[in-house]
Amino acid sequence: MQLSVIIVNHNQCRLLHRSLTALRPALQHLEAEIMVIDNASSDRSLHMLQAEFGEVQVMPNSTDEGFSAPVNRAIKKAKGSYVLVMHPSIVNGEDTLDKTLSFMDEHQHTAGITVRVLDAEGHFVKGSKKAMPEEWVKFFRFTGLSRLFSRSKLFSPHYEPGWDEEFENTETDVLNSCFMLLRRSALMEVDAFDERFPIFGYDIDLSYRLRLAGYQTYYFARTFVIQQAMAPAAQFSLRYVRNFYGAMLTFAAKYLFRMPELRLKTMPGAPTTAAAYGIKQ
Repeated sequence: MQLSVIIVNHNQCRLLHRSLTALRPALQHLEAEIMVIDNASSDRSLHMLQAEFGEVQVMPNSTDEGFSAPVNRAIKKAKGSYVLVMHPSIVNGEDTLDKTLSFMDEHQHTAGITVRVLDAEGHFVKGSKKAMPEEWVKFFRFTGLSRLFSRSKLFSPHYEPGWDEEFENTETDVLNSCFMLLRRSALMEVDAFDERFPIFGYDIDLSYRLRLAGYQTYYFARTFVIQQAMAPAAQFSLRYVRNFYGAMLTFAAKYLFRMPELRLKTMPGAPTTAAAYGIKQ
């Protein structure tokens, strides 16, 4: 099988419906499967899936398990050579899957890619390229963890993303969690997502481990997805604070005192030194 699409849902019935509706025609000519993990939704998500999307493999949870653990279980069941981990708020473009899969087929040393993200009004979402919260960037600078991402422009004091970068294919340190097309064999090699990051930080940790294993990760600009508007997270809730900032501390505890040296495998056509970003494809 070529592709397994994995979506984690929690009370996003309306957004999930639009996301799956857009996926259907994009997958018609592909050998693919869709797996939806429902984290104990109290809305009509499960009813909608059963009534309108019979082809979807639904994995219901009795509690909200976050992201990493349920996605890891789905990855183990997945049959696709590629795994697309996608947020239920994402609506794919008509050519998104074709173009991203072709890029991965042509770049065998690439473990994962993300794409341009537009909001509901068609504006570029800068986080789709940066993919690391500003709080994490500051924390990494303060602790010295920025050394783990030595090629990233994020930690340059003069870094200001330009408009032209929206349309440039470049390597990226961190894949955007809302749309990650991943090579399943590479995922298996690095043991997929670290379940110590149940809600936040899993994308940063996985991206780093993929690069540490010698793979490349890319921001692919030749297609796009649309991110539907969502209710903002309750950033001052105890659960949010515990998970968001706890993920930073977990990352620091995991890497700060044993800084692994980044060793890239020698690959045809791939740089073997820490070259600056800006590689056009």
